[in-house]
Amino acid sequence: MRTGPTNSIVDVPGLRVGQHTRIGDGWLTGTTVVLPPDAGAVAGVDVRGGGPGTRETDLLDPRNLVERVHAVTLSGGSAFGLAAADGVMRERYAAGVGFPMGTPGQVVPIVPAAVIFDLGRGGDFAAVPDASFGQLACAAASSDAPELGVVGVGTGGQAGGLKGGVGSASVLLPGGATVAALVAVNAVGSCVDPHSGELYGARHLAPADLQGVGLPGDAAYRLAAPTVEELQRAEAEIEPSPLSRRVPSVLATTIGVIATDATLTKAQCGRIAGSGHDGMARAINPIHTMYDGDTLFALATGERGAPEAEDLHLLLTAAAEVVTRSIVRGMLAARTVTTTAGTWRGYLDAFPSAGRFD
Repeated sequence: MRTGPTNSIVDVPGLRVGQHTRIGDGWLTGTTVVLPPDAGAVAGVDVRGGGPGTRETDLLDPRNLVERVHAVTLSGGSAFGLAAADGVMRERYAAGVGFPMGTPGQVVPIVPAAVIFDLGRGGDFAAVPDASFGQLACAAASSDAPELGVVGVGTGGQAGGLKGGVGSASVLLPGGATVAALVAVNAVGSCVDPHSGELYGARHLAPADLQGVGLPGDAAYRLAAPTVEELQRAEAEIEPSPLSRRVPSVLATTIGVIATDATLTKAQCGRIAGSGHDGMARAINPIHTMYDGDTLFALATGERGAPEAEDLHLLLTAAAEVVTRSIVRGMLAARTVTTTAGTWRGYLDAFPSAGRFD
């Protein structure tokens, strides 16, 4: 498997990522923005969770007018955090980027958004992203590889009692197209097999996926099964599985963006987003619960030509793979966080023997 130069979503030419994080004094939340080129990108969406918090998703229906979006906002703060998209809109408008409505400068930026539930995890239930978070995330936007783990939208994430965070991954297809994803891991379900302690999606990792998450990239270094003692300790510390409770004690939601430089229609982008949920299901169990708002957007910048049927099949397959790998990388990069609301241990802190030299 060939990954892109940064093994992240910015391997799709023209994309930039900006993140704003706030931790401490009651805060544990943040916002991430994915910016396509100023001309925008064709987009689609697929919402599978039973408790979504979204904005502008109906617009992405192939039957509706607007073809291109000018940013995607991913934020903490539950429904309050949708306000971060207002700041992104203002920044895009100030740059003259948006859907043209008349004379030059008269534009409406199209900024779909989705949020995760992280309320109160920093200690203050009312500490939520607002428009300034979106503005600051835009100001930080770069074509450099985004930081992973406890950052941006993933700052307050958790999954099955362990710390969640932001992950990203890319793949270069044989025909030359790039497919990549950025995902914020925050789930009612768990990413960890309770019988072995291994991450469900770990078998999908590429060698480069261990780089940038606190593990060496040496070929002799790999993820291994945790010890029995670590499993027993984790079982005692982590809340009982959501499968054993009638109503989860927390709400959640895993959200993200899949991107490619291929030329796709809105309908094809929607199909790419749908395939991404297959990748989500490989890495989290249970997935798409009534207490999650799992949502994936797909962006196509159109730098390359339209795929033939076989190439589209490869794009769909790759979309699932990069989502799975992004989720695993997010879990590996997330480190332990303690606030007045509690402690969420990072996977490698809970299972230190999981990453070792053979």
